[in-house]
Amino acid sequence: MNAARKRARRPWLWPLVPVYGAVTRLRRELSGWGLTRRHWLEAPVISIGSCSAGGAGKTPVVLLLAQSLARRGYEVRVLTRGYGRLSNGVERVNPEGDAAWYGDEPMLLARRSGAPVFVGANRYEAGLLAENDVDENRIAVHLLDDGFQHWRLGRDIDVVLLTREDMEDTLLPAGNLRESLAALRDADVIVLREEELASTEGLVESLRRGERAPLVWVVRRGLTLLQDGGTRDTAARKVERPVAFCGIARPEGFAAMLAACGVVAATSVVFADHHPYADADMSRLIEAATESGADGFVTTEKDAVKLTDAMRARLETIGLVITARLELELLDERAAMDRMIARVRAMERRRGRKVWR
Repeated sequence: MNAARKRARRPWLWPLVPVYGAVTRLRRELSGWGLTRRHWLEAPVISIGSCSAGGAGKTPVVLLLAQSLARRGYEVRVLTRGYGRLSNGVERVNPEGDAAWYGDEPMLLARRSGAPVFVGANRYEAGLLAENDVDENRIAVHLLDDGFQHWRLGRDIDVVLLTREDMEDTLLPAGNLRESLAALRDADVIVLREEELASTEGLVESLRRGERAPLVWVVRRGLTLLQDGGTRDTAARKVERPVAFCGIARPEGFAAMLAACGVVAATSVVFADHHPYADADMSRLIEAATESGADGFVTTEKDAVKLTDAMRARLETIGLVITARLELELLDERAAMDRMIARVRAMERRRGRKVWR
C-alpha cells in the first residue's frame, strides 16, 4: 500500500479534515494555556499515547513501563478506558474475568503487567479508585493508557509513540490521526521503532528546540509464538500453515511480523479493531481453514484473551491455536528510565507537590 492510499483512507471525508484539525488544535491550545480544567491524583501520572486512533503499539509500551518501574520498586497502577467493553462503570479488572466485560486491552494488561488495572471512561475516577488500593509504604505511580488526548486527568509525563505509518497518514475523519503530528511538541518522551529510525528520526530532530526537547526512546520489537503459555518451540513446530486472524487497527503490521519470523499463513481473516468474537466467527475461521488446507491458527495476544474455552475448543478441531506475543525491548533501558524519572521529579517539584523519590 503506497503513501497516497494511506493518506486517503476515506477520501470522501476530506472536506471535514480542516474543521476537525481546527477543533483538535484549539483543545490542545486551551489546555496549554491552562483553560482546561484538570484533576490531579496524589501519585504521579505517566501517560502513554499517540497521535493515531489505533495501531501504534501503546499496550506493549504500557507493559514495558509497568514491568520496568516495578523492578525499581514502584507500586504501579494502570488506568485505561476499555474500548468496546460491555461494562460502563469504573472498576478494577479481574484477570480471571471476562474480556468482553472489561475490554480486550484491559484484560491483556491485567494478565501481563503484574499490576492492578482500573478501567473507566473517566480516568480520574479510575485513579481515585486505584489510590484506595496503594500500600502507603511504597512509592506509587499511575500509568495512563492512551492518554495523550485525555484532558480531564493531569499527568506529569507524556510518552508518545510515533510510527512511519503515522507520518504517511492524515487527520480524521479522512485518515487515522486524532491530532496533527505537530502535537508531538508537547511530548516528554517520543518512542520510535528501531526498524523505522531512518524514516522517523528527522521529524523528531525538528522538535528539539529549547528546554522542551523530548527524550527519545528506541524500542526493538519481536514476536514470541505461544500455545497456552508454552514456548515458541513447543508450539510453532506443530503448526506449519495456520490461518492468521486478528481484530486490530493495523492488521498488515501483524502479517509482516509473522512473515519476518518465518510463519507462512495458509490464509488470513481480518476483523474490525476490538471485534467481540462470537460462535459465528469460529465457524468462519474453521471454514477458512478447511478451504485453505490450514493445520491450525495464529492470532495476536489481544485477540487471544477474547477467545472463550468453548471457542478455542472448536478451533482446536482443526489444530493448535497459537498466540503471537509482541515483545518490546527498550534500548539502553537503564539510562532511558533514569532520565524519565528525573523529569517526573522535576514536574512534581515545579507543581509544589511532594517530590517523587
